[in-house]
Amino acid sequence: MMSTNRKYFVFILISLSASVFVAGCKLQNGTVRDVKNNVPSAYTDNSTDTTNTGEINWHNYFDDPYLIALIDTALVNNQELNIVMQEIAIRKNEIRAKKGEYLPQINLAAGSALEKPGEYTRNGAVEQQLNVKEDQRFPDPLGDFNIGAVASWEVDIWKKLRNSKAAAEQRYLSSIEGKNFMVTQLVSEIASSYYELLALDNALSIVQQNIDIQSNALEMVKLQKESTKVSQLAVTRFEAQMLNTINMQYAIKQSITMQENYINFLTGRYPTPIQRSSDTFMDINIQMASTGVPAQLLANRPDIRSAEYDLGAAKLDVKSAKASFYPSLGISAGIGYNAFNPAFLIQPQSLMYNVAGDLLAPLINRNALMANFGNANARQMQAVVKYEQTLLQAYIDVVNQMAMIDNYSNSFNTKFQEVEKLKESVTIATSLFNSARADYTEVLFTQRDALDAKLELVEAKKMLILGKVNIYKALGGGWR
Repeated sequence: MMSTNRKYFVFILISLSASVFVAGCKLQNGTVRDVKNNVPSAYTDNSTDTTNTGEINWHNYFDDPYLIALIDTALVNNQELNIVMQEIAIRKNEIRAKKGEYLPQINLAAGSALEKPGEYTRNGAVEQQLNVKEDQRFPDPLGDFNIGAVASWEVDIWKKLRNSKAAAEQRYLSSIEGKNFMVTQLVSEIASSYYELLALDNALSIVQQNIDIQSNALEMVKLQKESTKVSQLAVTRFEAQMLNTINMQYAIKQSITMQENYINFLTGRYPTPIQRSSDTFMDINIQMASTGVPAQLLANRPDIRSAEYDLGAAKLDVKSAKASFYPSLGISAGIGYNAFNPAFLIQPQSLMYNVAGDLLAPLINRNALMANFGNANARQMQAVVKYEQTLLQAYIDVVNQMAMIDNYSNSFNTKFQEVEKLKESVTIATSLFNSARADYTEVLFTQRDALDAKLELVEAKKMLILGKVNIYKALGGGWR
């Protein structure tokens, strides 16, 4: 009998050892390539200046008090940001849950039961055949009362549970960086929407000024018609042009309403007028941002750091999945009191305890474990590519916004000169028309061109200001 038990024991040991060996051999190649985080040493030149606009606090980067007030409100009331804050709380609780998995589980237990076996059952027949005195028989029915503590613990030999907790910690840090990145986006979105609103105000002002100019021109043409200098056709054309300009203001007013309400949505409040300083829009000074060196993106961009933490979590998930192939050691123990009568429960003779250990290793049907390991490894590869993609996108964002500021700065300067020339042309065309040396169509075309150029000048100024906002966002500014 002992020989047979020994054979079984040896067989179990050999099987467990073989399981560990096979698991290690098959999974040792389940790694992926290292992440490529080398960025160019500079953006568009060989500058090594590390002064970085992205490290400036947004309160100091924007100087419009109305805009600063809107951003402060949005950082408190924005619903999407508050949803993200709850996601951080969830990730923090997941760490506590994972920590509890590799600590011993200790529970207090109490229970009671009554048992009356039938006479024609094993227990009933045995009891009937016992040759004992009446006062020594078990009570009928037989009670079972117990109270005590029960403990269980999976010994984390291969760090499967600890790696799982570490992965949860990495994802918690990733969620914090995700919140920071959202703050960056929210600050940028509020600023962009605010400046777009100022641009619409200025466009509306230009249109209304042109309505006044065209109204005066129409009155002048009507007087000339009365003196038979022009025909009704000229009057009709001037009226049509003024009506077209009047119609333009309604589309702009609708855009203003929608832009105001979008800002209200971002700030988490119902529609209310947006206080703003539209008169200073064209005078906003745009200074070239200090971009520093590309390597600073690794520290300044929250989305890059979030992707880095996600990659760290994915690597730990692979280790946890690999550890599932190895034997697991479980220990259980209990101590308490057990008696068939409550009167005997809290007595030294009723003390009972137990301790047990088990060693489990997968031998058959490892497909599920292999699938989990394969998925963890694939997700790790995804995290590698996502990190590299985020880093590449960050670099391109900076280069694009640098080019945007440069090009729209030149565009604004050129368009400003064009507007000045067209203003002069309107004056000349009107003067020539009044002296009957120019046709009324020249006045109409010149006024239309001047209006279009003024609106394009506002658009160029808006894009230049948005370049200032976007370069700040691209460099990782706004979350500090």
